[in-house]
Amino acid sequence: MEIEEAIQCIRALANGTNPETNESLEETSVCRRPQAVKALNRALAALVAQQERERKRPSNAGRAWSQTEDEQVCEELRKGTDFHEIAKTHNRSIAAILARLVKLGKIAPGKAGDLFPPKVA
Repeated sequence: MEIEEAIQCIRALANGTNPETNESLEETSVCRRPQAVKALNRALAALVAQQERERKRPSNAGRAWSQTEDEQVCEELRKGTDFHEIAKTHNRSIAAILARLVKLGKIAPGKAGDLFPPKVA
């Protein structure tokens, strides 16, 4: 079941509706109890937040790296291409680019964090 389907199902239950038939649930249904409605609404909020996080993730997040992509990233690093641009080109996060370059031996493990110092509030 995809997140969108789960959201629709839980939203229907929280609204007192059978998600399969769109008929109102019986007044005695456990899904009509105040605690159950609160729980369903919390679950709904969590799923919506998860859906938003997934929507914002780069499209290649979590996907395997090909040898060609490894070579391209190394070449872009050699040319001095900005990490934001490399990440955008490969549809990956900057953290993923840095981790891959460390794994490929192009950046020392302790130096990856030095490339992006923490922001001062």
